Amino acid sequence: MKRYATFAIALSALAPSAFADTTVVATWYGNELRGNRTASGEMFNPNGLTAAHKTLPLGTCLVVANPKTGKSVRVRINDRGPYTKGVSLDLSAGAARAIGMRSTQGVTMRHC
Repeated sequence: MKRYATFAIALSALAPSAFADTTVVATWYGNELRGNRTASGEMFNPNGLTAAHKTLPLGTCLVVANPKTGKSVRVRINDRGPYTKGVSLDLSAGAARAIGMRSTQGVTMRHC
């Protein structure tokens, strides 16, 4: 019985930070990469709701919000990058459009 209680306490201590909103700089990419393979092996669809991140596991679901518009979108990590200094997240054009993002800017992200 103690083993389960210890596990529950450890899990509850980790959960808030694992799902907290994180503010990052994001950019988006679109038609210039249409048809290229992503790190997950699928063909890039600029109208899809996907994103690239350097370290999050492929397949991770994120909720990305634009604080300027108040809009948010669910995206799936399917690629690696971005490789621009200071930028943490690359959104597909479809995801950027869904939150009203027109250029590189700060967004919040959290796990779904």
